Amino acid sequence: MSTDLSQPEFYINRELSLLEFNCRVLEQAKDESVPLLERLRFLCISSNNLDEFFEIRVAGLKQKEVSRSVQTGPDNMSPQEILNQISLRGHELVAEQYRVLNDVLLPALEQQNIRFVRRTEWNDKQVAWVKDYFEHELLPVLSPLGLDPAHPFPRILNKSLNFIVSLKGKDAFGRSSGMAVVQAPRALPRLIQLPESAGGGKHDFVFLSSIIHAHVDDLFPGMKVTGCYQFRVTRNSDLFVDEEEIDDLLRAMEGELLSRRYGDAVRLEVADNCPADAANFLLRQFGLKEMDLFTVNGPVNLNRLMALPDAVDRIDLKYGAFTASLPPRLTSGATIFQAICDGDLLLHHPFESFAPVIDMLRQAAADPQVLAIKQTLYRTGPKSLVVDTLVDAARRGKEVTVVVELRARFDEEANIALANRLQEAGAHVVYGVVGYKTHAKMLLVVRRENGHLRHYVHLGTGNYHVSTARSYTDYGLMTCDPDLGEDVHQLFLQLTSLGRFGKQRKLLQSPFTLHKGLLERIEREANLARNGKPGRIIAKMNALVEREVIKALYAASQAGVQIDLIVRGICCLRAGVPGVSDNIRVRSIVGRFLEHTRVFYFQNDDKGELFLSSADWMERNLLQRVETCFPVENKQLRKRVLREVGYYLEDNCQAWTLQPDGSYVRVTPAEGEEMRPAQMRLLQELAGQ
Repeated sequence: MSTDLSQPEFYINRELSLLEFNCRVLEQAKDESVPLLERLRFLCISSNNLDEFFEIRVAGLKQKEVSRSVQTGPDNMSPQEILNQISLRGHELVAEQYRVLNDVLLPALEQQNIRFVRRTEWNDKQVAWVKDYFEHELLPVLSPLGLDPAHPFPRILNKSLNFIVSLKGKDAFGRSSGMAVVQAPRALPRLIQLPESAGGGKHDFVFLSSIIHAHVDDLFPGMKVTGCYQFRVTRNSDLFVDEEEIDDLLRAMEGELLSRRYGDAVRLEVADNCPADAANFLLRQFGLKEMDLFTVNGPVNLNRLMALPDAVDRIDLKYGAFTASLPPRLTSGATIFQAICDGDLLLHHPFESFAPVIDMLRQAAADPQVLAIKQTLYRTGPKSLVVDTLVDAARRGKEVTVVVELRARFDEEANIALANRLQEAGAHVVYGVVGYKTHAKMLLVVRRENGHLRHYVHLGTGNYHVSTARSYTDYGLMTCDPDLGEDVHQLFLQLTSLGRFGKQRKLLQSPFTLHKGLLERIEREANLARNGKPGRIIAKMNALVEREVIKALYAASQAGVQIDLIVRGICCLRAGVPGVSDNIRVRSIVGRFLEHTRVFYFQNDDKGELFLSSADWMERNLLQRVETCFPVENKQLRKRVLREVGYYLEDNCQAWTLQPDGSYVRVTPAEGEEMRPAQMRLLQELAGQ
C-alpha cells in the first residue's frame, strides 16, 4: 500500500522552521572560532531577524486568528497553534540572546578593553560628561508625555525606544496622574562613546537608555520619579495595497509606507525590572496578551549594538579583509563585450568581484554601438552605482528600460526614490505585472555589431546591490548565447508590454514553466531510478516550502533517487523519515557570508542538467512571482559549479543537518579529520586567501 505523502506529519511548519534558522544564526555568536566583534554582529543579526519575523510572519498569523481563518498549511496547524508554539520557542530564543550578551560577549569584550560602562560604575568625570551630553544633546529633543485625560497614551513608533515612568507628586497645574511616557527620537544614537578625556578607556561606551535613566528626574521637575523602564513595541509592517483598486502603484505605495510605522502591535518588550502592573498597563494599551510580552535583561533593541564593530578599530577582532578576484579574461584589457564573446563568464560573489557587472553597464552607457539597456531592479540600496550608471546611460541617449519592483519588502522607500530618479533622467520605468512581484535578476544590453543586433545578458541569483555582493554568496552568468538573449528579450517584453509571447528556448520562468519544469525533472530522476539507473538530485536554495515539490522529492526518494539538499533557512521537508525520505539529506550552512545561491542539478542519466535561479522552492517564487531559472551549458563552468556545491556537501565546520523531528545538529570534524569549511575553501580558491 502506497504512503499518502500529503499527511501533515511529513511537513514541518514554515514559521517554526524559520525560528530554528535564527537559532543557528545565534549559535555563531557563541562560536569561539569566530572573531569576537563578528560574534556580536551575529547576535545583532539574530535580533534583527526576529524583529522581521514578528513584523511579517507573526503579524500575518494574528490577522488570520482575528478573522478566524481555518486555512492551514501542509502541516495542518491552525494559526493559534502556531502562535502558541512561536511564543514558547520565541521566549526561549530571546532569553538565550540576552544570556549570550550578558554572560558571554560582554565579559569577552571587556577582556579586550571594550566596555559598556554601567551607571553604577561611572567615575566623576564620566558623570559630568554624561550630564553635559544630556543637557545639550538630549534634553532639547525629548518630549516627556504625562498621561491624563487630556494627554492620552501616545502613538508609539514601530520598534522605537520608549520609557514608561511612574511618578509621585503634583505638577504646576495640580495634576498627578502618576504615569508618563518618554520617547527617544530615532535620530539619536543608541550607543554613545565616552571620550578618553572623561577618565575612561579608548573604547568605553554607554547606552542612550542609561543616560536617560540617569537624568529622567530632570524631565519632571518638582515631582519624584519612582520608576523608569524601557519598552519597545513591534508592529505589523506588511504593506497592503489592493492592486485591483488603484490606478498608480507608486503613489499607493507612498501612502501605505506611512502606515507601516503604526500598524497593529504584535509584540511588547520591556525591561526585566518593570513591575507587573506597568507591563500589564502597556499590554492593555497595545491590545496584546501575556504571551506577547518579552522581558529582557538589557537594551530592548539588541540590533542597535551593530554600530559597535564599526566604532571599534580592532582588525584583530574582525574577519580578515580579502580582495575579490576577477576572471583572467577580464584582466587582459579586452572590453567586457569582447570577453563575453570569447565564452560565457561565471562570477561567484563575494569571492569574485561584482565589478564586472558595473563595468558591463558603464561600457554599455559609453559605447556608441549600444542601442538599449534593460534591467530589473529588486534591491539596490539607496545609493547605487547601478542606478547611477543607468541614469548616465539615459542621459547619453541610450534607450534605457528599468523594471523596478516597488514591493521589495523593507526596500519600498528606496525603490520609490530610485524610480523617480530614473524617470527624471529619461529612462522608461515600469513596475512589473500587477499581482506578481518581479524577482528575476536580469540585465540585457542590445549592441549593433557588423550590421546585426546582438544581445548581451547578465542573469543572477542575487540582487544588483553592490554592498550585499560583498556579504551574500551569489552566482552571475554573463553570456551572448542567442537563445538566452532572445528569452530574456521576450521576458522584458512580457514585463513592459501586453500580449502572449512564444515558448522560452532555454529559460524556465515563473509563474509559467518553472514549477512544472522542476516537477518534470524530479519525476524523470524517479523514473530512471525505478528502471535501475542511478537517480541523483542536488539542490541549493534559501527555502524549501512548496508542497507539490516536496511530495515529488518524497516520491523520488522512495524510488531510490539520492537527493542532497542545501537549504539555508526554511525547510518544510522532513529528511530521513523511514519509508518516505530515507534517501534525502538536508543541510544548512551558516557562516561568514549569507548563503544566497540557488543551484539545481539533475543527473539525467549522465546527461546532467545544471540550473542557476533567482527562485527558491516556495509557492510564492514558483507560482506568484516573475523569476528566472537559467541553464549553465558550458561544460567547464558546469563542472566548476558542481565542484563548488560539493564543498558545501563536504563542509564539516559550518554545516547543520536536519533531523526527522525538525531539529538541526551541527556537523563537527571527527577526531583527526581535516576541517573543510566551504566558504573558507572558496575564499582560498577564488580570492587567494
